[in-house]
Amino acid sequence: MSQTDARAARVALERLLSTDGLELSAGFGDAVEQFVVLLLEANARLNLTRVVEPDAVARLHLLDSLAALPLLDALAPRRACDLGSGGGVPGIVLALARPEVHWTLIDSVRRKADAVRSFVETLGMRNVTVVALRAEIFGRDGAARESFDLATARACAALPVLVEYALPLLRVGGTLLAWKGPISSDELSAGDAASAHLGGGEPRVRAAGFEALGDHRFVIVRKERPTPHRFPRRPGEASRRPLA
Repeated sequence: MSQTDARAARVALERLLSTDGLELSAGFGDAVEQFVVLLLEANARLNLTRVVEPDAVARLHLLDSLAALPLLDALAPRRACDLGSGGGVPGIVLALARPEVHWTLIDSVRRKADAVRSFVETLGMRNVTVVALRAEIFGRDGAARESFDLATARACAALPVLVEYALPLLRVGGTLLAWKGPISSDELSAGDAASAHLGGGEPRVRAAGFEALGDHRFVIVRKERPTPHRFPRRPGEASRRPLA
C-alpha cells in the first residue's frame, strides 16, 4: 500500500506545482516518491508522522518543504543543518531538490535518527549526514560550532528557544530559516530579544507563497555577530528558561 500511496502523493505534488516555476533536480520525482515509500513503511513501526494520506503528504510534507526553495536559492548555502529532523522533513526533501548542498540532519531521538539514516543509505544520498544528538550539545564545541551557512527547523520549538539551538551553529552571515504557522507579535518580540543575546538580527516574516499552504510562514533570522561562548546553555535550559 505504501507504494500506491507514494505514487498518489507524487501525482498530487505535481498537480500542486503545475503552475509554479520551481526548478527541481533531475530525478527528483522518482527519488521523492521512493522517500515517501520509506517514510510510510517506517512510520508503521516508529510513528514518525501523523500525516499519511497522499494528498496531505504532498501538501504538508513535500510542498511545505519545497516552498523554502526560493529563499534557499537566494542564500546559496554550501552547508546546511536541519534541527529536529524527525522523519526527514524538510531535510531529505530539500537535499533531494538541491543535491549540491551538504545537509546535516540533527535529531535527539535515536530511533528517528536511525530511521532517517537508513532512508539516506537506501536513497544513495551522498550529500546528507545524520546526527543523533541534542542541538545544544552539537553546537557547544568542536567543528560544528559556527560552521553552517543555513539552519532550518520545522515544528521544532518556539522562536526564543529555536534561536538558541540554531544560532551557535551558524557562521556570521549565516541564516536561520524556520517554518511557522501564524506567529504572534509576542513570540516575534521574544525571539528578537533572544536573538540579540546570541548574535542574531531581528526576525523577519515571509509568507510561504503557495495558496495550498494557507497561513504557513517562514521566519528568517540572520546571524550578525559571533555567539558568546556561554551559549547554548545546558540541554533543556533554553526551553525551561528562554532568554527572552
